Amino acid sequence: MNAHQAMREAIVAFCATAGKDPLLVQGAGGNVSWKDGDTLWIKASGTWLADAAEKDIFVPVDLAALRTALAAGDYGVTPVVRGDSALRPSIETVLHALMPHQVVVHVHAIDALAHLVQQDWRAAVEAKVGAQLAWTAAGYRKPGAELAAAVAAALGERTADVVFLENHGVVVGGASVADVEATIAALRRMLHLDPRPACDGAAPAPLGGGQGARLAPLPAGPVHCLARDPALFARLADAWALYPDHVVFLGAQAPAYASEADLAGAGNEAALPEFAIVAGAGVYAQPSFGLAKQIQLQCYHDVLARLPAGAAVNTLALEQIGALLNWESEKYRMRLAK
Repeated sequence: MNAHQAMREAIVAFCATAGKDPLLVQGAGGNVSWKDGDTLWIKASGTWLADAAEKDIFVPVDLAALRTALAAGDYGVTPVVRGDSALRPSIETVLHALMPHQVVVHVHAIDALAHLVQQDWRAAVEAKVGAQLAWTAAGYRKPGAELAAAVAAALGERTADVVFLENHGVVVGGASVADVEATIAALRRMLHLDPRPACDGAAPAPLGGGQGARLAPLPAGPVHCLARDPALFARLADAWALYPDHVVFLGAQAPAYASEADLAGAGNEAALPEFAIVAGAGVYAQPSFGLAKQIQLQCYHDVLARLPAGAAVNTLALEQIGALLNWESEKYRMRLAK
């Protein structure tokens, strides 16, 4: 087995395992890359890390061309795909190229996210991680060119193996898959937050009236705590748009209703939301609310359940939300990720 094959097998094994851990990766979120000479192998947009062992989810791009563009300060460069792959490279391809490490992993780890959406996240990371790892941080930027430029600036100030991304996630680089796995394990240990006690996650009773024919209860699970735990339901109003994938998959505002009657009075049957969080009852959804969206709602619950009581959070501004929802690259990823 040559070095390329060995690296690919190690990457595939890592992705297949990490992709099935909802506290680390959610659906089509996150991306992984490795460098092989002047080629960067990167996860394709809209594909799932969990499928790595069954599907070819990686795209080879011209790393030398990316580095030439980055040296000129061009963070909006379009990656050049090698071969005949019909898939698009990840939105974050340029970010992976600018990291100097051979293996780069970007994940939306729940414990990290629960810190990074809080207003005092930098102080918390400094206190919990400190000098135990070589890290830097970047404020929130739209994924893609803007985020890559912000990460480049952060790395220019401090050499790092870990980059914390405000309201987004964490990027980890290493010389090998084993190095990255060890760093991720250390981060999860340092940033661990205990979730709130779980509520009764049984599937709720069906809705009555016309909306019951369109909105069915989601399967049993912790997402129903968003409706049944008063503390979590209360946070829907001020802690909804927390990070890019949440907005892209679940929308700009929480479809929260104080009661079934409140939902019934929200509009005619044709105007019913794709999903609804009904206080005291549970979460209901139309058939179009597929697995990818259900996974993102679970992710949101997992983050919210780890926020300390009364924690002040940063939510995405209206212009930041609009930039995500009107972005063709994210619409493409949504179509593939259903």
